[in-house]
Amino acid sequence: MEKQPLPASSCSLDLLEEAKKNHHLLPNGDSGYVPEASNGNPVPLATGSSGDDGGVVVVGAGPGTTKRGGIFVEGSAPAYQERETWTRQMDFIMSCVGFAVGLGNVWRFPYLCYKNGGGVFLIPYLLIVFVGGIPVFFLEIALGQFMKAGSINVWNIAPLFKGLGYASMVIVFFCNTYYIMVLAWGLYYLVKSFNTVLPWSTCDNEWNTPSCLEIFSHQDCKNSSYINTTVIGNLTCADLAAGRSPIIEFWENKVLNISSGLGDAGRINWELLLCLMAVWVMVYFCVWKGVKSTGKIVYFTATFPYVVLIILLVRGVTLPGAYDGIMYYIKPDWSKLEEAQVWIDAGTQIFFSYAIGLGALTALGSYNRFNNDCYKDAFVLALINSGTSFFAGFVVFSILGFMAAEQGVDISQVAESGPGLAFIAYPKAVSLMPVAPLWAALFFFMLLLLGLDSQFVGVEGFVTGILDLCPGKYYHRYKREIAVAICCLLCFVIDISMVTQGGMYVFQLFDYYSASGMTLLWQAFWECVVVAWVYGADRFMDDIARMIGYRPFPWIKWCWSFITPCVCMGIFLFHLVNYKPLTYNNVYVYPWWGEVIGWCLALSSMFCIPVSVLYKFFRAKGTFKERWVNLTTPVWGQHHLEYMAPDINSLNSMSPGTNDNKVIIFESVILLTSSELNSVSDEACSSMFTC
Repeated sequence: MEKQPLPASSCSLDLLEEAKKNHHLLPNGDSGYVPEASNGNPVPLATGSSGDDGGVVVVGAGPGTTKRGGIFVEGSAPAYQERETWTRQMDFIMSCVGFAVGLGNVWRFPYLCYKNGGGVFLIPYLLIVFVGGIPVFFLEIALGQFMKAGSINVWNIAPLFKGLGYASMVIVFFCNTYYIMVLAWGLYYLVKSFNTVLPWSTCDNEWNTPSCLEIFSHQDCKNSSYINTTVIGNLTCADLAAGRSPIIEFWENKVLNISSGLGDAGRINWELLLCLMAVWVMVYFCVWKGVKSTGKIVYFTATFPYVVLIILLVRGVTLPGAYDGIMYYIKPDWSKLEEAQVWIDAGTQIFFSYAIGLGALTALGSYNRFNNDCYKDAFVLALINSGTSFFAGFVVFSILGFMAAEQGVDISQVAESGPGLAFIAYPKAVSLMPVAPLWAALFFFMLLLLGLDSQFVGVEGFVTGILDLCPGKYYHRYKREIAVAICCLLCFVIDISMVTQGGMYVFQLFDYYSASGMTLLWQAFWECVVVAWVYGADRFMDDIARMIGYRPFPWIKWCWSFITPCVCMGIFLFHLVNYKPLTYNNVYVYPWWGEVIGWCLALSSMFCIPVSVLYKFFRAKGTFKERWVNLTTPVWGQHHLEYMAPDINSLNSMSPGTNDNKVIIFESVILLTSSELNSVSDEACSSMFTC
């Protein structure tokens, strides 16, 4: 789409000078500073046309407006707070690392790697990183930085598709609600680690059953003819086959105290409820003061897990069986490349681990300086994310190799993914080590930090989107603190259902449907389509060049336009065609009404996009073309208007208007075509501005 520059007039220059001198800011807190390019000089922003007339839309706030000569003016206007920015750019990097590098890197990627051919899995993984992960990751950060808004208002770049913002808010809200349960479980295990004997290592506890066995000698029962042979005391191989590990009984009987099904909620686990309350309090005080405090906290929460991972790796490789475990992890199986599931797993893992489609990356990017080099940041963050995943695999499989050697079983029998790795396989492994409580405490402390920064950055992204919707006239000194408190309290109330005896079934329902691969892929597909085909890929590349001083490599544009949407839709359709009903432990099948609730959770975000488009389109007036042009014309913020003038320095030579009427940018959408702008009479212009 060809871009037409807006003719600069002394009226528009005086409008900007008047607004800047009187601190008339946008409701989202945008200030009127002048961004600079990489050479240090202000760069004018040419506004593109969405239609034949080259329309321009401006947005602001204020009551008691009047319209003169086609432009809204205001008698008086309040002053708004400037939007916060990161104290240092490293704050942004660390926040993104803390959010994107989470539990999935430690408990999901290593399992997928071993399951899908070891080192061979890196081929489809890296390929999809470059054609799907990095392009969308960069798109979300750049969009937030360019629009200086959260996950909803950022889609003022194409207002017809603002439903994308609402969809991401729904997804991140669900994610914030159920993800914190992992932190509550981790905190519970961490507290229980401070015992001389780990409670999950023995069978003499009140929650254990007669089937509990501390030692398994499966190597003595490999031959089926030994089924009735006595191997330990008076236990036969048949007894061993029916035995249950103490760690499994601790997890299911003590921590979860799991009920018979989704319909059997049971009673609340008060110990777990206290842990849940504690982690929500931690999240609140990490987020309540905004990015100024969040940017400092992530220096610890994002870096310390790496220290623990290194310590655990050093300890792991010194254990017997570690070499076999690591070789099992990386040994290539080239035949796996022929299986479609391997490629689907690679794509799904990337969208999970890169935290794409949640809107939080957009919110983090909105606090950047306008001329920050977000292109370079995207590659650095992608390298850190994927590198962490691969490195964590060595830590995990060195420990699993030791565990398999101790039990005399194949590694495939102890390899787990998700909560099974964190709360069953790894605790079992550390219980076999010398000084077991120390290694257990280190692991669960790392688990808590990995999840904590992902959690509070997710809450930050949600709150940022909510606050951006609040008009400036509703400014309150403690608006952020109140918004964060309401968000945390609401999520906590929903989470109470997950600390009951039936809580695990509710948790899985949220995990499987609300923030599943299908919802994230659907979101990423529409993000690429809207930016590349509605707003214009070339146009957005030009906007990025104005921010960072150079154009990104053309393959980014090709990915946005063709490759990434095809990859997203292909994996989405594969998931849909191969859909399987949700089960727990491959035994309990969810009832039909449970699946209905799950699909409602999934569709609540996916339907935001088409419903919003239809609602806006049918409420608009005019012909089909007129509606399309009006609804896809970007709504610029004040920081964009600063770039419309070819010579911003000329502002210093102009005196502000003496008229008592002060000009602000109005909250409603104003559409001025180039012809209408040129037709404003000198008399009308002089009555509003000093021209």
